[in-house]
Amino acid sequence: MATPLSDTPLSLKKIAVVGLGTMGTGITEVLVQAGREVVGIDVDEAQAARALAALETSTARSVERGRLTDAERTAALARLRTATDLTAAADADLVIEVVPESYEIKHQIFRELDGVVRPETILATGTNALSVTRLAADSARPERVLGLHFFNPAPAMKLVEVVSSVLTAPQVVAAVTDLALELGKEPVAVGDRPGFVADGLLFGYLNQAAAMYEARYASREDIDAAMRLGCGLPMGPLALLDLIGIDTARTVLDAMYAESRDRLHAPAPILKQLSEAGLTGRKSGRGFYTYEAPGSATVVPDPLTPAADGAGVAGREVRSVGVAGSGTMASGIAEVFAKAGYDVVLAARSEEKAEAAKARIGTSLARSVDKGRLTAEAAAQTLERITPAGSYDAFADVDLAVEAVAEDLEVKRQLFQALDKVCKPGAVLATTTSSLPVVACARATSRPQDVIGMHFFNPAPAMKLVEVVRTVLTADEVHATVREVCRTVRKHAVDCGDRAGFIVNALLFPYLNNAVKMVEEHYATLDDIDAAMRLGGGYPMGPFELLDVVGLDVSLAIEKVLHREFRDPGLAPAPLLEHLVAAGCLGRKTGRGFREYARR
Repeated sequence: MATPLSDTPLSLKKIAVVGLGTMGTGITEVLVQAGREVVGIDVDEAQAARALAALETSTARSVERGRLTDAERTAALARLRTATDLTAAADADLVIEVVPESYEIKHQIFRELDGVVRPETILATGTNALSVTRLAADSARPERVLGLHFFNPAPAMKLVEVVSSVLTAPQVVAAVTDLALELGKEPVAVGDRPGFVADGLLFGYLNQAAAMYEARYASREDIDAAMRLGCGLPMGPLALLDLIGIDTARTVLDAMYAESRDRLHAPAPILKQLSEAGLTGRKSGRGFYTYEAPGSATVVPDPLTPAADGAGVAGREVRSVGVAGSGTMASGIAEVFAKAGYDVVLAARSEEKAEAAKARIGTSLARSVDKGRLTAEAAAQTLERITPAGSYDAFADVDLAVEAVAEDLEVKRQLFQALDKVCKPGAVLATTTSSLPVVACARATSRPQDVIGMHFFNPAPAMKLVEVVRTVLTADEVHATVREVCRTVRKHAVDCGDRAGFIVNALLFPYLNNAVKMVEEHYATLDDIDAAMRLGGGYPMGPFELLDVVGLDVSLAIEKVLHREFRDPGLAPAPLLEHLVAAGCLGRKTGRGFREYARR
């Protein structure tokens, strides 16, 4: 029979941590530094000793860095004792288990704890993949069981997911949430499903990146660079999989797929192959990349490491560039080329639009001068290199023509037909499309071998990434030309094939779509999901912040293209996104999207 809970606030002063691996040791450090009495329990006495030594080292480092005093360090270590038997948890107010991700092991721990701890003790599982409800249901006191998911490294990472099942008592959730706040963490409340919020969104994205690499669509280096530079992420997805452990990722995805049956969560076959070969990432010394030694973070060259740029086919000479369009992207691209020393023709549908685009560049350059990034002389020279034109006839002598007009296939086809007539033989014709087929633009010309994709990211002067998109018809020397141009304008080029979303959008927008589905299902709030991805995933913006910045209409259009091309039900745009777009709630630009914004 369940023990009734009183309305008295639960006090969590004495805490047991079961499992003293990396995560258990990190949680223990956080607790003792926050003034809690902790018993660290591990069946392996040597592991318990290693954990204690690690704490002594890390706290000594904190003293050296001025984060702790000697007295605080001594007091913190005095609050810790270690044991090898669960009976040591008998007087704990809270037990946090962080043993391996196995139902069998965790069930055994919980069964033994039922016979050891007091009736009012809270039992928390640190799982990031297994069902908290299933673990709670087999406990003698399911109302006192919940999930407490810290992120690695626990002392540094602010996010803690507090996971309640349908059986968890509200007072228990409140007590653990208060504890997380007292530890200096930012708790988010989530329901019980595999991966919770942060890992639930993160691992689907990692799985798609693994599948993209497995399909040989892009190199591991280009996939990782694209997501770092295109999305501002601290690590690329394949490097992150190696850090997490490919076997761990496979376990999480298996659990997610078992519940969702969403193909996006079905582990990519390469994850199974690498795991079963023992190539689990950094910890084994080899995964997607090869490392200097097991446990090392230093990547070393291997047979898959690409050759240095500059080898192979010679490109064509490019001295002048034409940029078609008058919007933000067109003016940004023109600024990039002019800064790099190219003569630029900026052509729009009218002389007035082209002049306005040049004026926008002048304003941008003036800001750079004000911030000390550019001299006034360099800004003036840059602006002088740009010639505005009201007709594409002005592209007659350019060596490279780059279009940055509306993201509409018919509009782009018509423009490429015009460029085909105007541009000289041998000129490279490039599209900046982010979602449309490059080959469709190429087929609108009589020289499809000269057409390629150059997908710049907004704002073009600041963003370092360019996705270089070859079609099956693109000539090798055209590809080499654009790679060389990217080096000249100091952009990082990544190669990919001509399919929807290229690298960045193909990985980013399913993640954003899945976040919307979480809100639709009332699984977590907008604020908690955004906080979880910023604090737990290292994203510069949460998914709903980003959707509102990009524009919900733009996001929906890209998601429709991805769904149409890949025909995967899991890529179908979330109905909530479609409803908001239909209502005219498009994000910051309209003052309302997922959130409301002050009118300017």
